[in-house]
Amino acid sequence: MLFRTYSLSRGFCTREVRHLPNDALSSETEKRCRETLSKIPLPAAASAGVLVTLCSTDGVPSFLYTLRSPNLRGRHKGDVSFPGGKSDASDKDIIHTALREAQEELGVTLMPGVVWGAMKPITDRTGMVIVPVLANLGPLETLALNPNPEEVECLLTLPFSHACTDSSRGYTCFRQRGRYAYTLPVFRLPGYKVWGLTAMMTDSALSLLLPNLYSSIAHSSRTH
Repeated sequence: MLFRTYSLSRGFCTREVRHLPNDALSSETEKRCRETLSKIPLPAAASAGVLVTLCSTDGVPSFLYTLRSPNLRGRHKGDVSFPGGKSDASDKDIIHTALREAQEELGVTLMPGVVWGAMKPITDRTGMVIVPVLANLGPLETLALNPNPEEVECLLTLPFSHACTDSSRGYTCFRQRGRYAYTLPVFRLPGYKVWGLTAMMTDSALSLLLPNLYSSIAHSSRTH
């Protein structure tokens, strides 16, 4: 298994984030996030579920991503993504979809208790309703990850602290019919970038996890 981690190497982008606590995944944070997410209803019809995978590496709160295999079909091959996929008739709900897909991609059994709740659904440009599901996998050192080589090229981690630095965080503005339409975030890793829906989910998760420290740069006039 190829596993690549990136740690903080430059200064933080704001005064507050310099003091980002390592207890960002504490039981208090979990309780607050579960309460907030419990108020978001699951959509009646959802096309796909994505597991927004939180973890810790050497005690550092981080996101866990997959680098999609370049051998996959479709325009998202080779992208940095959270594990997830389309719903199946056998799934009891979209949260089960996200867990099932993550288990298939990461090669590890995940208990339902790792899930904190479903985040606000996202509708992409094709009309697919995608539900991000926030989950904390815990310390990576305790997980026997065995990624599916047919789908996953390698695993990447992005510490919360690094995601908040000027060197990592950026944005792209989009125009429609000659006018500003919306802004989407971009997060950079050495040699890779987190963009599109994955960046939107990362941005939303940081806003939820660090409400007093992280300020979202995403301003959109539409939901996709």
